[in-house]
Amino acid sequence: MKKIPMRRCVATGESLPKKEMIRIVRTPQGSVVIDESGRQNGRGAYMKRSLDALQTAIKRKALARALECEIPQEIYDELAQMFAHA
Repeated sequence: MKKIPMRRCVATGESLPKKEMIRIVRTPQGSVVIDESGRQNGRGAYMKRSLDALQTAIKRKALARALECEIPQEIYDELAQMFAHA
């Protein structure tokens, strides 16, 4: 049986399979990007693909805490669009 990689959501705290999460990365250059491939260099944080989780993350500043930097509003907007279409 193949082991499924699990990751913890920074917003909700629940552990889910990596495939069900989205990875947000602070690159070594200091910019914050949404990592679709899950392989980008830098400090990463995982988040459940849901608008509820996004609202929680914004309210608690969970992403900013996990990535140890300010998160640009464009990132939140882009995530909101992605989750709305999902």
